[in-house]
Amino acid sequence: MSSSLSIANLGRAPHRLMFFVGGLNLLLAMAWWAAWLASARWGLFPMPQPDPYAGRLHAFLMQYQVLPSFFFGFLLTVFPRWIGEPDLDRRKAWPVGAGLFGGQILTLAGALGWYPGVIAGAAMTLAGWIAGLVPMARLTWHDRGKTWHAAGCFGALCLGAAGLALWLAYLLTADEVLGDAATRIGTFGLLAPVYFTVAHRMIPFFSASALAGYEPWRPKWVLALGWALLALRIGLPSAWLLLADLPLFLLTLLLLIRWFPKQGMPPLLLVLHGGLAWLPIAFALFSAQDLAFAFDGSVILGKAPAHALFIGFFGSILVAMVTRVTQGHSGRPLILPPVAAYAFIAVQLVCIVRIAAELADDWLGWQAAAAIGWLIAFLPWILWAGRIYASPRVDGRAG
Repeated sequence: MSSSLSIANLGRAPHRLMFFVGGLNLLLAMAWWAAWLASARWGLFPMPQPDPYAGRLHAFLMQYQVLPSFFFGFLLTVFPRWIGEPDLDRRKAWPVGAGLFGGQILTLAGALGWYPGVIAGAAMTLAGWIAGLVPMARLTWHDRGKTWHAAGCFGALCLGAAGLALWLAYLLTADEVLGDAATRIGTFGLLAPVYFTVAHRMIPFFSASALAGYEPWRPKWVLALGWALLALRIGLPSAWLLLADLPLFLLTLLLLIRWFPKQGMPPLLLVLHGGLAWLPIAFALFSAQDLAFAFDGSVILGKAPAHALFIGFFGSILVAMVTRVTQGHSGRPLILPPVAAYAFIAVQLVCIVRIAAELADDWLGWQAAAAIGWLIAFLPWILWAGRIYASPRVDGRAG
């Protein structure tokens, strides 16, 4: 190993540490889930059924520990720049990273049979979460709501903290209503609003930066409508979800069409727009399921719409955005490395397999295959990125 590789380099900027934590959390969470699914389907080795049950715990890990690790890394880096303030002290990321990584380790210990670990893991995650919210709250207060993207992301992270509190209450009371609320907030109060808000700011900006003559389009009414519809979806009963899902499909389809460049794109930009395409696909699937449910109470697609959102949109945009930040903030050229292109293509295949699993006879086997495929897709990319985070910038600059 090169002498330039050092854990100390993770502290050079918030995104280094938090993306490193996010990569570890992603691999560990999916390794447990793939092992549990394989055990449940083929019985190759014993795996305990955790409390709460494995599917719900898998959702919690992805919603509140894996993807938010990347969120905090990105936002602690760009948040002050969005509102014209100096960069945050890079040490602000350490308690956040400790909370989300340590919290996940404890949660996985609970998944493997030590039940107190699930409660301790949620509490530690919430502590790290609050440590990340405090400096962002100060910046949001100073901004006085002028920067909608900052306010939207901060509001979603605050909803995430509320979702974590509900999850803790669920663990302590076993009230399934609280568990359902935490899961709904995790998807439509935290993840979808953050992704939607960042996409609204960054996709037109990146497109204009890469393409001569591209006119960025990001009206504030799009943000306001998207936030309102996502908030509506949290509270609607199942029979009325079409009132949110169909408008969200139309809105996201409009964004896909309106933002898509008329000229050729470099690969690093192409994967960003390609990942965005999954957003209207996901809400089209949600809408189809809503129509069937309203007609005769049937759930025809199972969790396929949710995984079009999680794997297709969240997973693809994760590869596209993290690759761009990793390249640019390490002094490397803004190109799509082969390992990132591989990860992006593999994620598309994994998403298709996971969606198809809902319609297959051997649905559990196909779910296990998709989880294993997720690991195969992300492992080389995370190893590539982790080496960069542990190395100095190639241009010799700070950060």
